[in-house]
Amino acid sequence: MEEKSELKLNLYKHIIYNLIGFAIIFIIFGIFIFCLVENIAYSNINQSLYDSQNQLLEVDNEHFELFTNSREFEELETKELIQDTLKTYQDKILTRRIGNPNIIVILRDMDGNIVNENELMRINEYSEDISFNENNLDKIYELKIGDQYSYRGLNFIFEGNDITDSRYVQLLINVDSEKSIVSNYFQIISASIVVGIICSFFASVVLSKKTLKPLEENVIRQMEFVQNVSHELRTPLTIIQAKQELLLQEPNAKIIDKSEDISLTLNETKRLTKLVKDLLILSRADSKKLVLQKENINIDEYIKGIVSPYKEIAEMEGKNIELNLNYKVDIDVDTNKIYQLIIILLDNAIKYTEENDKIEIKTYMKDNKCVIEVSDTGIGVSDEGLKRIFERFYREDTARSRETGGSGLGLSIANYIVTAHGGTIKASHNTPKGTVFTIRLPK
Repeated sequence: MEEKSELKLNLYKHIIYNLIGFAIIFIIFGIFIFCLVENIAYSNINQSLYDSQNQLLEVDNEHFELFTNSREFEELETKELIQDTLKTYQDKILTRRIGNPNIIVILRDMDGNIVNENELMRINEYSEDISFNENNLDKIYELKIGDQYSYRGLNFIFEGNDITDSRYVQLLINVDSEKSIVSNYFQIISASIVVGIICSFFASVVLSKKTLKPLEENVIRQMEFVQNVSHELRTPLTIIQAKQELLLQEPNAKIIDKSEDISLTLNETKRLTKLVKDLLILSRADSKKLVLQKENINIDEYIKGIVSPYKEIAEMEGKNIELNLNYKVDIDVDTNKIYQLIIILLDNAIKYTEENDKIEIKTYMKDNKCVIEVSDTGIGVSDEGLKRIFERFYREDTARSRETGGSGLGLSIANYIVTAHGGTIKASHNTPKGTVFTIRLPK
């Protein structure tokens, strides 16, 4: 239960970590897109303001020289009138020199008061609401006029001369349409981020489950493995302990009188030794530390030598072993492992067949691979059993397997041996009854 709770906790952690990761990616991507759109939307506006500033700063004395040489100027009578006229003319030049009709030019005296209020046709009624900061010069800024219109502005100083006064120049341009575009993009991007995060949650759940599934399966297999090993070890150890305690109760008894107990103890000891040996093989298989020592052999002759002593055992039990060996090409295999593989399948077939049943071993070539078939006409395996037959400690009939000394590890080892050779092993129903194990090994 603790392992399962820990797995669930790890699953939740993975989901949260994946969700946070996806969310950060979506947010960063959304901010980047928004900043890019905003920059594109306002880039032309900003450039127009800077261009207009440069145009106004290029106003020089030529305009005043032309004006002073005009008849209008000659008709002026007093010095004060001349100065006022020149200042007025300067303001007209500043307000009319802009080439962009969308830009509004506001002239302010050095106290910040508007001096061309009559020429602010579009925003004249809001002139008192137009904010101005004499310390914010030569930088683009945003402001609201009338609490509904959005503008971008640029402030700078136009230096006067001996006759004319210096002016603060405030350039404004309406950006309502650009503001609307940026706002719409912001809503779209925000909605996209929210949808993306929601999708990320489901993706995180799927990815986390997929990532942790092998770990979960491994933990479950490990739990089952420990439980099965404990169960397999407990039975023979209990028997050995019980028989040894009986022997201690009668220290003067003769061996011949206790031969049955001693024999049973030895059988259980052998069973324990085989179990430990099988577990060691599977442990090496899991750690992938076992290295195959391959040799080039004639597989038909090799199988014939393995089966020979088992023929006599089968005949003693009224069973028949037939060989149908037709693979005529040498093959590179680890002979010790192939020997163990054939013995496991042959021993399995003999255990689960009755008198007059037949066991057949065939070899042949198919699809450029060496095929070995071990079939029998024994009790067979259920459909569910065929799916789980190579699982560790799986036994179709637990009671029967225990009677024959099986631990449920043999076919797992067989599967490992075939896989280590780069081949495949499959169990299927034999016709009309029994089981067929088909092994395919590369040449």
